[in-house]
Amino acid sequence: MQADFAVELGADDPHLEVPWVSPDGRSRYYDLKQRPELLLQIAEASRNREMGEFLTAINSPGCMLESAKCDTWLSNELNEEELIFGASWKFGSYVDLIFADCRPRLVFTAHENFAGRICGLLKRAPEISAAAEFIIRRCYYQAEVMSTTSAAGPQEGFYFTLYLSGYGDDEDEARQRWGIGLKLAENALLQLSAKHRRGADQTTPEATGAATYPFA
Repeated sequence: MQADFAVELGADDPHLEVPWVSPDGRSRYYDLKQRPELLLQIAEASRNREMGEFLTAINSPGCMLESAKCDTWLSNELNEEELIFGASWKFGSYVDLIFADCRPRLVFTAHENFAGRICGLLKRAPEISAAAEFIIRRCYYQAEVMSTTSAAGPQEGFYFTLYLSGYGDDEDEARQRWGIGLKLAENALLQLSAKHRRGADQTTPEATGAATYPFA
């Protein structure tokens, strides 16, 4: 499975605010970590069983991440880099992910190292016509979701956007491979979270008294 990560922190690059509300007020951020029953409010999870299962797993207590936003789509327009799959269709999705722990949300190296390790795991997954890309972007966290700080205004930090695409000769095949790819990503994220809980991926701070963040 193809997997890679990139960094987009330019002034014109996409960014996220947490919590968020759409301009028309019809969609918003739901804290599924604390209130998993709100999954029923997310249309993408209702339309796609695979997305619902992914969001359930990522927002479970055992995962060090949580979801903030998502979408899915079907397209027969492939860019030049996607032609290597020899497919006519792709089923794609994105999920915005943030650390469940407030502290590493503000640490770039925590995101960079995590992205590198998760991509390393996915590259060892079975070969399939699917691709995953983690993009590190800027996020503005409101005080209400940052329980470790007393700052009144939003704090500038980071988040991941996971793009996952499956490719096939028809719509059904593309969607099936997307579902398999999404499950592989889910398993890798849970595996890395389990390693972190056991302390296997905790690095020792070089400076005396420095905070120890996951993957920092």
